Amino acid sequence: MLKPLLFLCLVVLSINTYTAKPSHRRAVANPVTQKDTAGSWALIPFVKLDKANPILGPGTGTFIDPIRKAKVAWEEKDVFNPAIVTRNGKVYMLYRAQDKAGTSRIGLAVSTDAVHFKRSPEPVFYPDNDAQKPQEWEGGCEDPRIVRDDKGVYYMTYTAYDGKLARLFIATSKDLLHWKKYGNVFSKAYHGKYLNKWAKSGSIVSKYVNGQAIATRINGKYWMYWGDTQIFGATSTDLINWTPIEMKKGEHPLVPLRDAALTVPDLKVILPTRSGKFDSDLVESGPPAMITEKGILLIYNSKNLTTGGDRSLPAGTYSAGQVLFDKNDPSKILHRMSHYFIKPEKPYEITGQVGQVCFLEGLTQFNGAWYIYYGTADSKIAVAKATNAVH
Repeated sequence: MLKPLLFLCLVVLSINTYTAKPSHRRAVANPVTQKDTAGSWALIPFVKLDKANPILGPGTGTFIDPIRKAKVAWEEKDVFNPAIVTRNGKVYMLYRAQDKAGTSRIGLAVSTDAVHFKRSPEPVFYPDNDAQKPQEWEGGCEDPRIVRDDKGVYYMTYTAYDGKLARLFIATSKDLLHWKKYGNVFSKAYHGKYLNKWAKSGSIVSKYVNGQAIATRINGKYWMYWGDTQIFGATSTDLINWTPIEMKKGEHPLVPLRDAALTVPDLKVILPTRSGKFDSDLVESGPPAMITEKGILLIYNSKNLTTGGDRSLPAGTYSAGQVLFDKNDPSKILHRMSHYFIKPEKPYEITGQVGQVCFLEGLTQFNGAWYIYYGTADSKIAVAKATNAVH
């Protein structure tokens, strides 16, 4: 009887060992990329409107620059990276435009169908002889993202670039035409610790109401995703002054922080890059993050590494992904796409000032469909449409 009993014990042990291995693998694998389908939470699919794209290119507008004191063809070189606002049944696009000297200003174009835009002849936002001139000249004002508060005031985060250092700035407006500048969003944080650190791409968490992003508090504070190496977080009580989220004592970064001279090592990484994927080199916030029933949806831009990235994409490709954060803890990742949902493939996306770029910044819902607006090769602007996506 000893031998059969020993045999039975060995069989039971073997079964337990065999079943334990898959269980262990499931525990250590990322449940988002391995088991979940993006279609259950992401805003997809988007289809590029090829017949209309690119919907905006360099223009012929001129204005008298207040600093140069001369007539400037302010959008003659390139237009790209737009913010989008829907109001009064129209879609307003605030886009980055460059003159041939490389200075960026922000122009305004309006549409009644979300596709065909009529632009204003002069920029609505630009470097001026004001308190922000040292940080905005002569690189300019770049890459706007716009939300509204519950009183109807618009808040625009943008990059102030002096030619050497990018800083995340903010301004407000009631009509999208006249703006008040407030300067660096981190000016009051940690006794000015972040004033002269590289910072870009502020995406404020919002509810989308009738297509418009309305800034919304999470646990009593506004939230913003920002950064263009890794994605970081910040909070605010007034949408003007923001405090970056730092690591707690004993906490370690998810990935090594690059550019130590520009980045404060205390920052908490909210969304890291991933080796071997389309977002291996950098990740950067896209349009204002969206509160949905399932969480906070952030559409983000990314760059592919020259080596060690997604082998199906050319080195340096800018494509876009989506990630879902917890509604009660905006730093907690619930789901993340394992694959990009938009990539460069059209001639105007592949060739331009910077090749192989689709850079998403504007999002709205208009006449029952979602429209996402993006810069192509840092040269033109295009749009994609999602008819069946509901959030």
